Amino acid sequence: MKALSASFALLALGLPKSAHAGTVALTFDDLPGLTILNDQAYVDYLNEALLRKLRHHHFPAIGFVNEGKLDELIRQRQVANLKRWLDAGMDLGNHTFSHESPNDIGARAYEADIVRGEPVTRALLKEHGKDLRWFRHPYLETGSPAPVRQEIDGWLKEHGYHVAPVTIDADDWEFAEPYDDAIARHDRARQRAIRTEYLDYTAMRIRWSLASARVLFGRDIAHVMLLHDTRLNADMLDDLAKILRRLDLRPVTLEQAMRDPAYRSTDTYAGKDGLNWLERWALTMHKDLPSAGDVDPPKAIQLQYDKVDNDRR
Repeated sequence: MKALSASFALLALGLPKSAHAGTVALTFDDLPGLTILNDQAYVDYLNEALLRKLRHHHFPAIGFVNEGKLDELIRQRQVANLKRWLDAGMDLGNHTFSHESPNDIGARAYEADIVRGEPVTRALLKEHGKDLRWFRHPYLETGSPAPVRQEIDGWLKEHGYHVAPVTIDADDWEFAEPYDDAIARHDRARQRAIRTEYLDYTAMRIRWSLASARVLFGRDIAHVMLLHDTRLNADMLDDLAKILRRLDLRPVTLEQAMRDPAYRSTDTYAGKDGLNWLERWALTMHKDLPSAGDVDPPKAIQLQYDKVDNDRR
C-alpha cells in the first residue's frame, strides 16, 4: 500500500459522509488481551471497560482466543476475562493456541495448535449453552501453497469450524502497542496523538472497504471488522461507535453477517500474505479495488511500533 494522507484519501474515495452501508460484525482477536505490558490488572481493566462499552451501545461482538496467553499472566484471572465476555452476552472463537502461521509450521502442526487452543474456550462456551464454532486465522494467513490451504480448509470443515473472514481491517494492533507504551510512561500528549491518528485511519479504512465492496458486488454487503482486545479499543470504543453511526453501519453478530451471499463467493487465494477477503475476492474476480484509502498506517506510528515491539512479519 502506498503512503497517502488520511484527509486526502477520505476525499478521494468520493463517499458521502452518511453513505448507507448496512451492517458490520465486530470481531476482536487475541483474547484475553493484546498488550506489551506484563500487568494482569491492566488486562483485567481493558476487558472490563471494553465489554462495558459494548453493552452500553448494545453491540454484539465475538472474541477470538489464544489459550497460550492464559499462562502468560495469572491463569485464573485470564480465564475469568474469557468468562466475562460470555457473561456479557458475547461469543468466543478459536484463534489457535500459539498464534502461529501455517506458512511457518505447516498444516499438521497448525491443526494441532488449533486443537490445543480449544479446551478452556470450549468448556466455557458449553457452560453458557454454546458451541465452539468460529475460527480466525492468525495474521489472516490461511496457508500456502494451495495444497496446504486445502488441507487446513478441509480439516476445519471436518471439525465443525466456520472461518471468520475479514472485510474491514484498520491495523489497530499497530497503534495499540505504542498506546500501551504511552500509558506506561504517563505521556498524555502522545496518547492523544495516537488516538487521533487511530480514529482518522480507521475511518479511512472503513470507507475504503465500503467502496471496495461496491466495486466487487455492486452493492453494500454485511461487513466483518477485525479489531483486537486492547486498551486502545477499550478507550476508543465510544469514538468508534460514532464512526459506525456516521457511516450507517449497524453492528450485528458474526452469524448474521455471514448470511450475506457475498461470503459464498469463491476465494482461490493461496499466497503467503494475510489478505483480507475483499482483496482475495478481487484477485479471484480479476477486479481492481480503489487505490484511494488503500494505505499503510502513518509512518510515525510504524516507527513507534517497531521501537516497542519489533516483531513485524
